[in-house]
Amino acid sequence: MRTRLVAGNWKMHGSLPENATLLRAVRDGVADLQTSRVAVCVSFPYLYQAQQALAGSRVAWGAQTVSQHAKGAFTGEVSAAMLREFGCTYVIVGHSERRTLFAEDDATVAAKFAAAVGAGLTPILCMGETQQQRDAGVTQTTVLTQLTAVIDHCGIGALGQAALAYEPLWAIGTGRTATPEQAQEVHAFLRTCIASRDAVLAQEVPILYGGSVKAANARDLFAMPDIDGGLVGGAALVGEEFVAICRSADRLTG
Repeated sequence: MRTRLVAGNWKMHGSLPENATLLRAVRDGVADLQTSRVAVCVSFPYLYQAQQALAGSRVAWGAQTVSQHAKGAFTGEVSAAMLREFGCTYVIVGHSERRTLFAEDDATVAAKFAAAVGAGLTPILCMGETQQQRDAGVTQTTVLTQLTAVIDHCGIGALGQAALAYEPLWAIGTGRTATPEQAQEVHAFLRTCIASRDAVLAQEVPILYGGSVKAANARDLFAMPDIDGGLVGGAALVGEEFVAICRSADRLTG
């Protein structure tokens, strides 16, 4: 049985007082979970606050992106080694907003993935299609291209140190959610693609769903055989809502 993971992506939200309340709510709200992993991915300035608030709890913390460079004249960038110094476990790589707003192509995402793995972080590799790509019937081609770029750069074995996240762009921040069946179809496809190279690894790597996950739909999504948790956006900013999503994942484990 694959371990379930629910990761909250706070995006560019928060303040020190707001974060303190939210971190405490999440830390205390999931303290009695039995098996599922929980993480929050915060903006760089708040990594120290997350580290201090969550140390010793069952909630891990991470960042929302990472530089592909180890060090050097890259003003404004943050390396994987720097993230490790703040106790990060996870880092989101290839989120659709990074791909579309900051022009990160597949090669850049693959390099960032490699940097994260090399530093001992667990990258959460995001893949997904636009509404236009779905309408054109190229969803599978799109996510396979994104996945293959990482495998070709890092090797299939590197996925053993990662989590994957399917995030259809048309369901991010829109209130629209892929049906459990739509999400399952893509998750199963990704797992089959991995199995063609490594059958054992395919059964071990967690594949999360990201796209307007809420407490109201989490259980139905997580009940699908190839959906192993969620990458949660807006709902991760509401303590009670995020905790409820985490509990849905935990109840379905085992």
